[in-house]
Amino acid sequence: MTMLNIANIQELLRDCNSRFDLWIRLLDLHQVRSMAEIGVWKGDFSACILRNCRYIDRFYMIDPWATLPDWNKPFNVAPEMFDDIYQEMHEKTGFASDKRVILRGRSKEVLKYIPDESLDFAYIDGDHTLRGITIDLIKVLPKIKQGGIIGGDDFTTTPWQHDLRFEPTLVFPYSVYFAEAMDLPILALPHNQFLIKKDAAASFSFLDATGKYADTSLKGLAVGEGTRLKWNTCS
Repeated sequence: MTMLNIANIQELLRDCNSRFDLWIRLLDLHQVRSMAEIGVWKGDFSACILRNCRYIDRFYMIDPWATLPDWNKPFNVAPEMFDDIYQEMHEKTGFASDKRVILRGRSKEVLKYIPDESLDFAYIDGDHTLRGITIDLIKVLPKIKQGGIIGGDDFTTTPWQHDLRFEPTLVFPYSVYFAEAMDLPILALPHNQFLIKKDAAASFSFLDATGKYADTSLKGLAVGEGTRLKWNTCS
């Protein structure tokens, strides 16, 4: 598939100014009709994709929109704030009410409502912790059609994306390890994005269109430009 060729990807994504531009181009190239987003928050990404991707006719929106006692990340805000956030999302995506399906809950709880092998694409922008990305990828893979794709955000080379008070972000390198375990190709994209293709005939490969991901070990994760931090120094 040409979208997993670095040269073609780099040409396709030339002058992409944001992850929004990037995914609009890729989803139109792949002619995505049915997709899910895990981690919707206020609905900005959902609204952008629904407005600009011409083939989409079913869009599952998955998010707890709730304060979670076991999630140590900055977006775990007070319950009353989540009520406002949910309402904002509802209003932003209301123009596509005939296409959207809102599934309020954690991915582990609500993905069962999506038929297996029914999605052309799933976008993961949810928990970001090691626990969260593990659950999201394992649970969403059976929902993807053969030839379909999984994409995601926060494929960052620092685990300390927010600061040391919060649980590390481990979308990278875990997504690479997952792709290797499932024997699937994965591509590192600009704007801290990744793409995995589900293909029974494929084998694992890690293609880096950015040049930022040479070291996929935990020890190699950067905490800042030119800086390394050993895990055992963090308490």
